[in-house]
Amino acid sequence: MWWAVAVEAPDPAALARFYSGLLEWPIVHEEPGTSILGAPPDGTATIVFQRADGYEPPVWPPVEGGQRPMTHLDFQVGDLAAAVTDAVAAGATVADHQPQEHVRVLFDPAGHPFCLVQND
Repeated sequence: MWWAVAVEAPDPAALARFYSGLLEWPIVHEEPGTSILGAPPDGTATIVFQRADGYEPPVWPPVEGGQRPMTHLDFQVGDLAAAVTDAVAAGATVADHQPQEHVRVLFDPAGHPFCLVQND
């Protein structure tokens, strides 16, 4: 038994490498147009990256007429500042709009927003 979140991207292999480095999860499967990360230790939770032709990155914060984020990933971290630094070093960018003090919104290399959330 396993479960997955599927994320569309123009280059799924590159995006899988980004999240693999960020989360320290291994890439457990690759084929043309699809790459899969498995959560340690057993890999039953996965993130599937799939090629999407005509991909448009979502707009954050949402604006009328822009591609809305349909979903996003949240990651709890112990040290918010250090996690942001690590994510930026891996290729993420920090969003201009930050709605909460204990959360940082970033964009992955394909433009998907994701959140780093301070562990309280």
